[in-house]
Amino acid sequence: MKIFLDTNIFLDMLLRREQSANAKQIIQLIQDGLYQGYVADITLLDIDYVAKKQKQDIRKFFYFVEENFKIIGADNSDILNALDVKNSDLEDNLQYILAKKSACYLIISNDKKFLKKEIPVLDSESFLIKYGIET
Repeated sequence: MKIFLDTNIFLDMLLRREQSANAKQIIQLIQDGLYQGYVADITLLDIDYVAKKQKQDIRKFFYFVEENFKIIGADNSDILNALDVKNSDLEDNLQYILAKKSACYLIISNDKKFLKKEIPVLDSESFLIKYGIET
């Protein structure tokens, strides 16, 4: 199953936020090949920006992401489609458009306001519970 991870899932793990254990489990499931992980290229830029503010070098992590996830870039039509979505968060809109373009089954996001349309959006805990792994 193709699953798309929102930027906040990676940041939860890297910054050891409240949902870090769930994020780590989900990423491990992808690494183990149980799911196909998808991520937007802008996610890596966002993570890099946050990591630099925290004075962290996460280059090894980016190699890990490259090895275990399909990284999706946006083209002009994707940007236009994201701009046309009736939602104020362009980053979320673009991630949604890219997940849809890649035929992802669902999106995992701990952002309660993440765009919900045709693709189901689950938070990390709900994903782990629904797909047989209790937190």
